[in-house]
Amino acid sequence: MLFEWMLGSWLLLLDWLIRLAALFWIPTRTTPGAARSWLLLVGFVPLLGLPLYLLFGHPWLSAERVRRQAEASQVIREEQALQAALRWQPCPDTAVAEVVPLVERQGDFMPVHGNALDLLTGYDESLAQLIADIDQAEERVHLLYYLMFDDRVGEAIVEALQRAAARGVHCRLLLDAVGAKRGLRAYRKRLLARDIDVRAMLPGGLRWRRSGRMDLRNHRKIAVIDNKVGYIGSQNLADAGFVPGHPNRELVARVRGPAVAHLEAVFASDWYMETGQRLDVMADVPVCTEDIATQLLPSGPAYPFSNARDAVNALIHLARRRIVLVTPYFVPDEATLSALRIAALSGVDVQLIVSASSNAVLTAWAQEAYYDELLRSGVRIALYEPHFLHAKHLSVDEDIALLGSINLDIRSFALNAEIGLLCYDRKIVRQLLDIEAEYLRHSRPLELDQWRRRAAWRRSREGIARLADALM
Repeated sequence: MLFEWMLGSWLLLLDWLIRLAALFWIPTRTTPGAARSWLLLVGFVPLLGLPLYLLFGHPWLSAERVRRQAEASQVIREEQALQAALRWQPCPDTAVAEVVPLVERQGDFMPVHGNALDLLTGYDESLAQLIADIDQAEERVHLLYYLMFDDRVGEAIVEALQRAAARGVHCRLLLDAVGAKRGLRAYRKRLLARDIDVRAMLPGGLRWRRSGRMDLRNHRKIAVIDNKVGYIGSQNLADAGFVPGHPNRELVARVRGPAVAHLEAVFASDWYMETGQRLDVMADVPVCTEDIATQLLPSGPAYPFSNARDAVNALIHLARRRIVLVTPYFVPDEATLSALRIAALSGVDVQLIVSASSNAVLTAWAQEAYYDELLRSGVRIALYEPHFLHAKHLSVDEDIALLGSINLDIRSFALNAEIGLLCYDRKIVRQLLDIEAEYLRHSRPLELDQWRRRAAWRRSREGIARLADALM
């Protein structure tokens, strides 16, 4: 009896020591919103909450990876200083003139003119074009992707790389260790046997301590062929229906011009982060007659600031007439939610387009918890129905477009390595507006009165899921 009493007393004391330690420790290591979620979990189940926080509570990277990113950023800035003639100058006193220095100071890349862009909306179309470009490669092929499956698309990409390697083309494939687990398991040995260099980013298992927090991921999707053609967008190397019941709808930009060298620099940075090997990049790329101005926006926990979040919020605040946001996952932080609310209440036409179906149940529940506040503020919400809308892009007024791998959620803003391409061109914005209009024609508008008639148990489910927004 005495032993049981002493054991119970020690467990009670341990519970309260954990709660008190968490109260002093967690708010100094994370944002207030995330701290509230973690403190709630630790308060309810201290013995479970503490180890979970130690594993997932702070988006840290190893000091070596942070150092390598700083070195890569320095090289990128120095190389661009030698290419001043490519710098594009926005008109003063415009929204573009305000966002350009922010993106450059945080993400390293200056805006460059002389680019050509093709927006590819067809899933098979973009893959066929990528494979055709790989088949034309003469010197090198660099692919950086979050997800690769062992399906017909993965097989087609592997066969294209094998054909290129047989011609003497140097091929490098950089894949996220978790997202592309199936592709790495199926194809790594086969590709290495053909002298195709395959690397896994942010490996898990016993090696995670050398990388960073276990759930940090590289979510970028980039392809660079011969420093002549580049790809950036939302599409992975997998069949459209790789999640059963949720065939993907994507948007990819095929890029030519100086922006290709910038995409190559991001690939080289990630390659250096993972391997310690330095690649020769930033080669001269001829300008194109289309002369589209673009600026690359890399982001991730290796940078000092939340580049994607800050740029998105700046664009929302700078919108004067309209902004359309397309994302498959919408779990914003307080700053982004406030920016959308202020824009709508100020008279800006704010249109959010999300997928009616989702391949992430908990995220979908948390997402729904924001709808009431947004609709009350005047934000229009459309639910796209034909496919799982996996495209990620936004357009601001008639001047700015942003596309790439960035979702409008806390994971994308704080935990993932992401990539975005800003286009300062009215023609590209008009094309994106046409794509967004096509989404809307196949979407169901969400009305506030209708939304408020949902069952009470759904409201409770949404509220509980929203409490876990910082944990997703």
